[in-house]
This record gives sequence, C-alpha cells and structure tokens, in this order.
Amino acid sequence: MRPTNDQNHPEALGVTIFLFTLGSLALALPWLSGIVTIPWDAKAHFFAQIEFLARSFQAGESPFWNPYIFAGHAQIADPQSQIFSPPYLLLAYLNSAPGFVAVDAVTFAMLWVGGLAIIMFCFDRGWHPAAAMVAAFAFANGGSAAWRVQHTGEVISFCWFGVTLWLLARTLDRRSILYGIAAGVTAAFMVLGRDQIAYLCALILAGYVVWRMCAGEGRWARIRSWIAPLAAASITGFALVIVPLALTIAIAEQSSRVDIGYQGAAYGSLPPPSFLTWVVANLFGTDGPMVDYWGPPSSQIWGPNQIALARNMADVYSGAIPFVAIVTFGLVRGGLGERKIRYFTLALIAMVLFAVGDFTPFFKLAFQLPGISLFRRPADATFPIGGLVAIVGGYCVHRILTDNKSPSRTRSAIEVAAVVFLLGLCAFVAYDKGRLDQAMPALQLGAILLAVSGLVLATGARLGRRNETVLMFVVAIVMILDLGVSNGPNESTALPPEAYDVLRPDTTNETIALLKQRIRETAEPDRRDRVELGAVGFEWPNAGMVHHLDHWLGYNPIVSKNYSLATGAIDHVAIPEQRKFAPLFPGYRSTMADLLGVRWIATGVPAAELDKKFQPGDLMQIARTKDAYIYENTRALPRVLLATEARKADFDDMIRTGVWPDFDYRRTVLLENAPATAATPRAAGTAHLDSYANTRIMVDADAPQGGYVVLTDVWHPWWTATVDGAPAEILRADVLFRAVEIPPGRHKVEFVFRPFSGLLKQARALF
Repeated sequence: MRPTNDQNHPEALGVTIFLFTLGSLALALPWLSGIVTIPWDAKAHFFAQIEFLARSFQAGESPFWNPYIFAGHAQIADPQSQIFSPPYLLLAYLNSAPGFVAVDAVTFAMLWVGGLAIIMFCFDRGWHPAAAMVAAFAFANGGSAAWRVQHTGEVISFCWFGVTLWLLARTLDRRSILYGIAAGVTAAFMVLGRDQIAYLCALILAGYVVWRMCAGEGRWARIRSWIAPLAAASITGFALVIVPLALTIAIAEQSSRVDIGYQGAAYGSLPPPSFLTWVVANLFGTDGPMVDYWGPPSSQIWGPNQIALARNMADVYSGAIPFVAIVTFGLVRGGLGERKIRYFTLALIAMVLFAVGDFTPFFKLAFQLPGISLFRRPADATFPIGGLVAIVGGYCVHRILTDNKSPSRTRSAIEVAAVVFLLGLCAFVAYDKGRLDQAMPALQLGAILLAVSGLVLATGARLGRRNETVLMFVVAIVMILDLGVSNGPNESTALPPEAYDVLRPDTTNETIALLKQRIRETAEPDRRDRVELGAVGFEWPNAGMVHHLDHWLGYNPIVSKNYSLATGAIDHVAIPEQRKFAPLFPGYRSTMADLLGVRWIATGVPAAELDKKFQPGDLMQIARTKDAYIYENTRALPRVLLATEARKADFDDMIRTGVWPDFDYRRTVLLENAPATAATPRAAGTAHLDSYANTRIMVDADAPQGGYVVLTDVWHPWWTATVDGAPAEILRADVLFRAVEIPPGRHKVEFVFRPFSGLLKQARALF
C-alpha cells in the first residue's frame, strides 16, 4: 500500500511532524518545567528502580541483584527493573543521578516517538496529513496514555506498539528484510515490558499480519513474498526476548503471584459506563478530589460491586475530533466497516469486550488463552483501546477531509443528532445519579469541544482545498487545547514534586537522615543492619533503593512466595492495614526479625498498632519525626555469622507452624540436610564482611575447628560461592538464608550472583 494521496509529500510530512512536536512539548510542559511530576507508581516504584540502576552504574556495580528490598531481589528477572528498557537504561547509564524531570522527560519522549510512528503509519497509508496528526495526538496524549501515564512500564510498552505497527506495516508493504529486522527489534522492546499491555498489543500485531495475509486476491503469492521478512522479524525478536523472558518466568514460578484466578482478574473489569468518558473527559470528576469522584466503580453511586480499580483507569477520552469523526463517518455512514480500516475496527471491538471483563462472556472465553491468567485486570486493555481509537479516528478524519461530496441535510442532521444523543446520555446518567450539578461544567466544556470539532470537520475539506497548512494549524490548535484542558495535569497524573521529596537522593527528610546516621554510628565489621519503613506512606517502601538502606520490605508486585510466607511481606506496605505478620514472624519480637537484622524500624503509627502482640520493651523508641515513629530492635543479629554447629530442620513445617527451635542462632544454623556430625559443638570462630556489593560479597572467616558462614541475605539458586577460590555449595539456612560450610582455619568466602549460568543450570535440570 503505497501513499495514494498527493498531499502526502515531504513538505506536508515535515509540517505534520513539526506541529505534533510543538504540541507534544506544549502538553508536556507542566512536567518538563518541574512544576509538577508524574506521581504514584511513576515515582514510588519506577523512579526508585531507575535511580538504583543509575547508582549501580555510577559505582561500577552490576544492577542484576538488588539488596535494598525484600532482603535481596533478583532485579535482572524483574520486568519492573527497567534493565531491558532501552530509553531508561540509556538515561541511567548517561546520568548518574537522574531527577524527576529527567525521568518524566523520557516518558514523554517515548510518547512522542509512539505518536511519530503513527504519523508515519498514516502517511504510508496515504491518509490526509491533518488526519495523521489527529491520530498521533490521540495516540500519545489520549486515553490511558494520558490518564495512566504514571504506569511507566505499561506506557513504554504501549509506545513500542506504535513503532512496531509502523515498521511491521512497512515490512509487509515493501517486503523488506531490513524493516523486518527493525520490527523484530521494536517488538522485542515491547515484549520486554512483560506486562499485559505488551501481551495484548502483541496479539493485535499478530492479528494484523494474519489479516493482511488473508485480505484480497493473490494471497499465496503475497504470503510467499513475506516469508523472508517475517522470518527475519521473528528470529530477531525471539533472539532478543528469549533470555529476559526465561529469567522472568523462572522468578515468576517462585513468586507469590504465579498466576491470577479468573475471579481475581474479574475484580479488575472496566464498568461499561466508563466509556462515557470517551464523550466527556471529566464527566465523573476524575481530576478533582477523591471525595467528589462519582464514577464507577464507586459503590455509593453505582451500588455494591467487587470491582477494584483506581478512578483514573476509567477515563478513555482521546479528543473530540476523533470522537466526532468516528460517530459521524464511522458509525452513521458505516465507515468503520470499510476494508482499509476493518481490521482495526474489529480489534477495537475485541479490546473493548476484553476490557469490560466479567460484564460480558467474552473475557471468560479469552481467559482460557495461554498467558491471560498471568495478568490481574482486563481494564488494562484501555491502553490498546486508546491506540486503536487513534488509528480508527484518524482514518475517519481522513475520509471526511478527502470526501469531495457535500453531505445531504438529512445525513448531516442524523450525524449531529448522534453526537447530541451521546452527549445527552452523559447528562442523563449524571441526572440519574444525582450528580448533574457537579457534572455540568464538564458537560458544558464537552459540548463546546464537540461543537468546535464538528465545525472543523464540517469545513475542513473546503478549507484544506484552499490552504492545507492553515487547516493543519487549526486542527493542531484544537487538538492541543482540547487534550491540554481535558487530559491535562490532575491528581492522578501530576502532583507537586515536593510530595515525593523522600525519593530525592539529596532529600533532607529527618527520618531518612536519622536512619542513615544511626546506621553509620553502629556500623561493625559483621553488621549491615536492615530497616523497616512500614505504613509511612505510599512513596516510602522503595525509598531504600534511593538511599541505600537495606529494607526488608519493599514495593514490587513480584515477591518470593517462600519469603512472603515466612515473613508476611506483601508487595506494598503504605498503610497500617498492609503491614502483615506471619506465623514464623509473628511480631517485632521474633527470631525471624532478629535473623533478618531488622534493627531500625520507622512506622507511620505506633508499633503497637501494627503488631497486636507488641509488649513494652519489644522495641526501644528512639525518635518521633514528622513522618514516623522510629524504634531500635537491639536484638537484631549481624549480617554474617560463624555457626559452629548445624541442626536439621523441616523449613516447610516451620513456615506452617511458626515454631523455631530454641537455639543461639549466633552459633547454630538450621539446615534441611544437616549431617549428624554437624551437631557436635566446636570452638567458636568469627566472620566479618570484607566487601559488600550488589552482586559480589566477600566474607573473611576464622573457624578454628570448621563451621558454617551464614549470610542472612535471601537464598536464591543463581548465587554461587567459593571458599578460597574453590567452588562451594550454598546451603539454604535458617529457612530463608545462605550458608557455606568451611573447613578449619582462616578462609575467604565469596558470594557471586550469576543469573545466566544459574538459569542455564535450571534449564538443564528440567531437560
């Protein structure tokens, strides 16, 4: 499909890209200026990941293992780590201390790249330049790309989808092996997001190829000519994703979230009334205070339900121009069924049915597809919905602007009536729910935007014939103003940077400063004390990654199942209700807390409100800051111990019952397969940390009669050990930790994290 519109010459492309770039900068300016920052997960989760990556590069350390959350975490296997995300990897490599603005700028740059790819896709199809620009703005600044910009990983996967679609289309159009390789690379970057957006977009791209294969005459000759380019794309993509995917699959099988049951996923269904935000962006008061939000799934307004979605997940507004074009040309005139756009129409319908989840039977059928059960909410399909609306809307705008026939009065009246009806439906729902007064400003703004957009489309063809550039400027201005007002900064997408001050490396936060001071003051050769930042606030659980505090909790969807069962750790502890204990870790006064070395504890509420078994003397309160109550656990054990005897234990039984043997864990280590002779007491020894880096730890040990070096970092099969340079087995010790047996004398024990050889070893064991 070569360009067929003679308006698509290089000058038109240049103007389109210029206007889109200018508009993208204008829409991103509040964030790029530093007035606001992308909040929530973008800072509390992803910024900390990027900061850890940058600090690791700066220190000359590998970022593959993260010692600052969950007593150790296989960072290389975690999709959230951004290690395999080229834009953030490059930022971290080039900038040793990326700030909020720099990280946000990469997000908006990627949205611009995605929109630019959509422009190229539209130009390759011969669409009107103004239509290409509408599609680009809707893609990059509409729907979930705007309202859920804080979900950084999903946004990046979505952006790569736009790029891959363009390159894949060129691969097929030009039967090009080089474009096939390029499409394979960007498809791999998309898949490496390892999230549901990447999964759904991959299905859409695969469906696009199948559709192109089957459409039209001469399909067999066409398919034969595509074998080499598609093979190049497949081989390239597979080669890039196989190792990261294998690493993630390996860690997922050990995590507390191996898969999601149907009912668990159904809780993330998108209520169908949410699609009213396609007509009026802020109909439900999403951008205002939470108490004023009245959209679904608010049970006070919509009745009891089990839907669990953040309010911003329900907004799908992509601009009034594409909306009016889809309703008038796409629905009223039947343009959505035209051959050139039919596939994207069907894909859009499928994604809508998927997004509403349990509200139709479709999701129950889709849930049987391999991989769907790995993801927790069908509402994430709003990302590809936004992309498909952009493409379909762009096509409808193209057809309107290139239609030389004047519409009849009857047809025009029907089209206006259709738009008015949908706007009226929004007003009726607001009236029915008793929120008409609250919704009136949004309805009035929506009516104005719909009227202006309708006028632009109605006069666009005539204006374009007189002056194409003027039409493009008019369309650009309307889209920029529309999306800037309707999808602009709000509580879900933009908060003052000061709200996340604790995540700045140079923060003066007194809680962080005090913890750092106490750790320095109490430092000893065998100690590397851990902290707890429990129920202090949403932005706190990953602060340890920024400030190099070893946090035994953290914020990450992937938590080792064994670790979670043994300690009670879950993926996030922002509020008191999320602070869980476990039979083996029943309270702050427990063997597990001591073995973990949890010495410094900062809680947003008194410890007794979190630990129902708390007794005076269990912890010593040392300070009360603006943010937290700070305690010391004086019983916390050193990070490295020299055990001179070992006892056999059933770790699974211990996790279930919560019963610890009564030993001095400075001298005795529990092993699953301890030899009988290991229980014989031997002369005491010493061990201390010689060096401690992310993926390499050196311990000096002196064991006059032999013993076990115990390192209370989480045991993981990808860690290896040597004793004086000779390979040694790492034993799982004291339920969660690592131990290496050493012979009598002084020795150097080295622990090294080797994920690739570890993965290969696991693969060999399977086959």
